[in-house]
Amino acid sequence: MSILEEVKKRVPGAEETGLLKVFHYFEEIAAIPHGSGNTRQISDYLAAFARERGLVCHQDSVGNIIIIQDASAGYESAEPVILQGHMDMVCEKESGCAVDFTKDGLSLYVDGDFLRAEKTTLGGDDGIAVAYALAILDSPAIVHPRLEVVLTVDEETGLLGAESIDLSMLKGRRLLNIDSDVEGHFLTACAGGATVKTEIPVSFGQERGIAAELCLTGLSGGHSGAEIDKEHANAAILMGRLVDAVNRRVPVRIAELSGGLKDNAIPRECRAKLLIPAGKEEEFTRCVREQEAVFQNEYAVPDPGLRIESRTGAEQECAVLTPVSQKNVLFYLRAVPDGVQHMSRVVPGLVETSLNSGILELTGGCLSVTASVRSSVSSRKEALKERLAVLAEFPGGSVTVSGDYPAWEYRPQSQVRDTMSAVYRELYGKEPVFEAIHAGLECGILSGKIDGLDCISFGPDNYDIHTPQERLSISSTARVWELLVEFLKR
Repeated sequence: MSILEEVKKRVPGAEETGLLKVFHYFEEIAAIPHGSGNTRQISDYLAAFARERGLVCHQDSVGNIIIIQDASAGYESAEPVILQGHMDMVCEKESGCAVDFTKDGLSLYVDGDFLRAEKTTLGGDDGIAVAYALAILDSPAIVHPRLEVVLTVDEETGLLGAESIDLSMLKGRRLLNIDSDVEGHFLTACAGGATVKTEIPVSFGQERGIAAELCLTGLSGGHSGAEIDKEHANAAILMGRLVDAVNRRVPVRIAELSGGLKDNAIPRECRAKLLIPAGKEEEFTRCVREQEAVFQNEYAVPDPGLRIESRTGAEQECAVLTPVSQKNVLFYLRAVPDGVQHMSRVVPGLVETSLNSGILELTGGCLSVTASVRSSVSSRKEALKERLAVLAEFPGGSVTVSGDYPAWEYRPQSQVRDTMSAVYRELYGKEPVFEAIHAGLECGILSGKIDGLDCISFGPDNYDIHTPQERLSISSTARVWELLVEFLKR
């Protein structure tokens, strides 16, 4: 049964309300490779969509898209509304999955109430915003004021599209950002952030010993902002602790280290290739098993699937870190901060400042660690960036900062918030939840580009984003669609 037939079966009236178009466009988007940094094809698809319908379209040099549709009859005097989201997705997949995100689309399927992708991330973050926007633009029966649809590139790698986009042609001062993932929870503020890449120079020398490999796997991972408070293990950081612990009992020499794919995704897996002294194989394995038991005890709740795969092989000669370089690498991995650094002093339960070392690579000439730094307090963000710089300088390394974006500050008076609240109560008979989030949203950057911008962020239930377990609730998508259509009607 096709995705659209599954939706029709589960949501009565899906075709009449326009919901079927939402899933139609989500399927079309999913068929187009659109990972961060690889968005030209989907940008061109969106531009063609606008041209085919005679809509005004602005496509800039990096691929950001703005589509403008005139107001419906009777809504000409209403204030314009900006619908906003991003077109790129985080590309994560299960081990052994053959999908090439640079050229392959996703394989979607329905699992109960959920839309999922085979062994990969789904891209509901933020493909659902794109699908909602296209469905509205392609539905003449849906009434609305002037619509200004803003779809950015490379949000997941530092809000880069929002940083570069020109919004001078927009008339709207009310913005709906459709990039959050808990239905009924509306975001009104978010943290600022930056990507910090640390590079520590290393040297290699030829040594002889028994080849050994470690793979720390089975971790939960997750979004480095929204899920950082769950204290999921970071595979890259934990690998540093594992190798250091084993090295204290069995001398090891590091040949390779690699873990994580995205700075804003908590690494779920990390690998190491080592040399150990001949005759130490059993002791090495025993040390690994003991450390595995320690980790499994510490992370029994947040990472119940944690395991360490290890093996030893034949004697060989290969390039390994020199003693000084290995000491520097282990020093950094044991000393670098990880996870939640400060909780908010203003909003109970909200993470204020955090760090996620998302990509670990030991390449020919250096140890490279790419981290996502977040904070809703700008001075704390700067202090954490400085701490990373100091930590890198100690073993002779350096840092580079990119994608630095501001926090989105709470607006005490908001007509968008008031209207959305009233519509939500009337539709569902309960109070909406308004809150701040530790993840980065484009609202902060866009507010700096448009004076007096009044915005809110919302979306349907989408679970385990940035992991291959990502799943989008079909019923929630239907309810949020109803909410969006009714808001525009108001």
